[in-house]
Amino acid sequence: MAEGIRNVSDRKKLGELLCEKRYLDDISLQNALLQQQQQPRLKLGRILVEGGFVTRRQLNEVLSSQAGIAVADLENTSIPPEVISLVPADLVSKYTILPIERQNGRLILAMADPFETQAVEDVRMVTGCSIRRQYGNPAEMERAILKYYGSNVGRMLENLAPHEQQQSGGDTVEGGELSDDKLQELAREPSLVNLVNLILLEAVEARASDVHIEPFEKSVKIKYRIDGMLIEKSNSPKKLQAAIISRIKIMANMNIAERFVPQDGHIEFSGKKGRIDIRVSTVPSVFGESITMRLLDRSAALISLENLGMNPRVLGGYQQCLNKAHGIVLVTGPTGSGKTTTLYAALNRIYKPSLKIITIEDPVEYQLEGIVQMPVNPRRGLTFSRGLRHIVRQDPDIIMVGEIRDKETADIAIRSALTGHLVFSTLHTNDAPGAVTRLIDMGVEPFLLASSLEGVLAQRLVRKICPSCKERFKPSDSLLNSLNNSITISPDADLYHGRGCDECNNTGMRGRIGIFELLRMTEPLRKLIAGKPTTEQLVTTAADDHVCMRHDGIEKILQGLTSPEEVLRVTQGIEEE
Repeated sequence: MAEGIRNVSDRKKLGELLCEKRYLDDISLQNALLQQQQQPRLKLGRILVEGGFVTRRQLNEVLSSQAGIAVADLENTSIPPEVISLVPADLVSKYTILPIERQNGRLILAMADPFETQAVEDVRMVTGCSIRRQYGNPAEMERAILKYYGSNVGRMLENLAPHEQQQSGGDTVEGGELSDDKLQELAREPSLVNLVNLILLEAVEARASDVHIEPFEKSVKIKYRIDGMLIEKSNSPKKLQAAIISRIKIMANMNIAERFVPQDGHIEFSGKKGRIDIRVSTVPSVFGESITMRLLDRSAALISLENLGMNPRVLGGYQQCLNKAHGIVLVTGPTGSGKTTTLYAALNRIYKPSLKIITIEDPVEYQLEGIVQMPVNPRRGLTFSRGLRHIVRQDPDIIMVGEIRDKETADIAIRSALTGHLVFSTLHTNDAPGAVTRLIDMGVEPFLLASSLEGVLAQRLVRKICPSCKERFKPSDSLLNSLNNSITISPDADLYHGRGCDECNNTGMRGRIGIFELLRMTEPLRKLIAGKPTTEQLVTTAADDHVCMRHDGIEKILQGLTSPEEVLRVTQGIEEE
């Protein structure tokens, strides 16, 4: 008994095992442990994964070793068909599991996450067997699942239409189009329902933000946008085009008979981790309707300001803007640069029950606790400007306007800021000083802008180097010369890139982080803005600690967070200092 107690107490701790595997360094471990002291209810593993210190795969691998769970040898194991038939494909796809062997009423189950108790319970209920867990490497699991189940989108498409040039006869109408009744029938076929569900599940699992279904002359391309980059995943046979598109339109409550006018719709989809809201947009093209679906994971925790990637200088300056009693604070950048995420993080930071906060957005992407959120509805006449007029009558302390698109919205927002409200909004400009000149070009009076503006935060998202295949490398001199800015990169500096591995789909990059430029208002700047300045004059007059986004990107390169190529890609075309 004493021996058993000693063995338990001698078991190595999670952080120690992660460091031994070189998945974690001592500094990151100490930071995570410090965060755990501040939030004792959070487990260390969750802190490490959510903070980006380790991947979920690395955590599961080490936790399995710590718990004494065996590792499945999937490369050298042959699984009998009768064992495969025990567990249905939908459970295999949902939980990333694989039955390996059955022995005397016990089923050996390989699991990418051996601590998914619901998966164990579901398999036990379906098979009637007791379950013995084994840890399966996710990359090996994916290959084995494809081998034994063939349940990925590409294989399912092949199973549904093995001869893609073959066209079914008798179901078409004049012009080669399927009748509406036939489209309804095809779209409700169980195989088509499963295919579209699998496309969405695969996209969620791949961390995609968007799914694109693009029709061409001989095929339909299915693409996922992952970490801001569009990746082609599967090609669908042309004969499935009408059924796939019709199925998505039925799910989104669109008019299935209307194929020549753009439509918008909405799908609520249940993923592995909870509800996913999907915004659907269709446009007619030469070869049929093209569909784009934006995935919004409402179960995902909102990112805090500290985790957006701001350096201490920018974070401190931005928090000063948030603490103002009134004024307007802007976030700028192109579509998909994370502006809404930053604004949500800001509202979460400053919210308290004593404040009335109202937003008007297009659309409302995430529900914020304690905050009144209004979606625009142009069909019913609810635009940003009209909604903003009514928000002001609701006695708010803080207002968020999703985007300033015209002079009317800009005027109301600025006058609201001058009458005692703190107003947040976004603009589409390349950099922070450009927001000032854009508003003046819209027709905003410079003296009103000078009095109300408190700060402009410009941002871009750069992909992070994959931690699983990160390695040192020496970039070319021409690349370093292209990047040189207000700080330069020494040829002897330790720089990193991703080699490419299964964790990152061989891209070398996984996840994203922001690079930022903050223009805080000072008295010299206010005087300058009142006189309709140029962007160059604004940069010259900015505070001494003001730096551009490329400078911030170079700092993140030197920290080993991203690569020189990535910073150069997202900052090309931005005015340099």
